[in-house]
Order: sequence, then C-alpha cells, then structure tokens
Amino acid sequence: MSFTDKVKNKAEELSGKAKQAVGDATDNPRLQAEGQAQEAAAHAKQAGEHVKDAGNDVRDAFS
Repeated sequence: MSFTDKVKNKAEELSGKAKQAVGDATDNPRLQAEGQAQEAAAHAKQAGEHVKDAGNDVRDAFS
C-alpha cells in the first residue's frame, strides 16, 4: 500500500468519524449513518490494501 493510499484511507476514516460525531451531537440519524458507512468503507479499503501488502511480502520471500 502506498503512503498516499494510506493517507487517503485514513482521511476518509476520520471524515466518517467526524460526520458520525456531528450526527450524534445534532441528533441527525441520517448524518450519523452516513458517517458510519464512510468509516466502514475506509476500513474495508485498508483491509484490502493489507491483504495486497501481505501477498507482496509472500511473493518477495520466494524471490
């Protein structure tokens, strides 16, 4: 995973957390749900990148 991808995914995660917090503070369930979805998407992207990194590590070990 490139550094740029890590930063983008972390920024998306933090943006989701912020939306969720604003949704909680304003009692806005739609905004809260949107923040949760955005945070979950960021976590999924990070997990995919970790799998890709692990595959590259295995490939490098056999090279």
